[in-house]
Amino acid sequence: MAESAKEKEKIDKYVAYVSTYTRNAKLGIHIYDVDNKKGRFTEKDKVEITNSSYISLSHNGKYLYAITDFGVESFKIKADGKLTKLGTASINGMRGCYLSTDYEDKYLFVAGYHDAKVTVLKINDDGAVGDITDEVFSAGLGSIVERSFLPHVTCAKMTRDNKYLCVCDIGMDQVKVFEFESKTGKLKFKDMIHCDQDSGPRYIKFHKNGKFAYVSHEMANKIDIYSYTNEKGIPDFEKIGSVSTINEDYKTTGSISCAMKFSLDHKLLMCSVAGNNSVTVFSVDEKTGLLDKRFNLPVSGDYPKDVAFFPDSKHIVSLNHESNTMSFFNLNLKDNIIVLNGPFIKVPSGNCIITKKL
Repeated sequence: MAESAKEKEKIDKYVAYVSTYTRNAKLGIHIYDVDNKKGRFTEKDKVEITNSSYISLSHNGKYLYAITDFGVESFKIKADGKLTKLGTASINGMRGCYLSTDYEDKYLFVAGYHDAKVTVLKINDDGAVGDITDEVFSAGLGSIVERSFLPHVTCAKMTRDNKYLCVCDIGMDQVKVFEFESKTGKLKFKDMIHCDQDSGPRYIKFHKNGKFAYVSHEMANKIDIYSYTNEKGIPDFEKIGSVSTINEDYKTTGSISCAMKFSLDHKLLMCSVAGNNSVTVFSVDEKTGLLDKRFNLPVSGDYPKDVAFFPDSKHIVSLNHESNTMSFFNLNLKDNIIVLNGPFIKVPSGNCIITKKL
């Protein structure tokens, strides 16, 4: 009995990684132990890296990948959650803003906002990033809305069946769908999801059952929901719903949707909104894929660039880029509220936060 309890305690341990811009500092990834019961983080280590704007885990949980000024850096995750650097790889272009791996952890995809490019890189057997296998540029002109009239790639994410790479172009109001050849690492344009004009699709995520896709729109402050099927090599995305990320009585001017994250069990979806500096939590209907808005409430910080659920879905954390803080909340879905949980933790220019089971 004692051994079972000890083993359960070991299984329930988690670690969190927070990436930051460095500016005058050298340590750009902060590592925290996660207290799942109290809903708090305790810092355990920092890693030297330059301006880490986004981080991502391999699906096997063994490696972490980070955007830097020099391309991408790869790290091996040790048993205690600390990181050992494996190497740096060039993306042959301007700095990226997003990265992810395919579901076999054979390739890394990097989205480039500034040069509107998707870069595909091979992942070596040891987890380090290898050579570039493909580069695809977005082209064209969008609507003339300040910065959003040129192509800007903000997200590149594989479908759960590992067949297609979906690429959000926030400037062109499109999500391009590429067939992915896993043997060669090459992309082939297959289809396109046309989004509303000036909506600004920023991220796409898939439910763990693989049947539904969720596209968050930065400018329109909404999430569009699509069913996804793949029959006879033809990807089909059918729009089945749309929900606002802000309250109806709040003007969209000056607010933009930022992060979008699932809870560990995918029963909840959360997004953050800069401007009114809030988070919105939705319940997810696993059968229909539709979202039910539970609340939109402030996060006590400026520019919540990223957010995350705690593994138990009873707490959340907001990474507030401009106020240089993380704010923690107890999540009460019975009353549809969040309650501030303890003091802020200082984090300089935080960009991305992810949690991992040890």
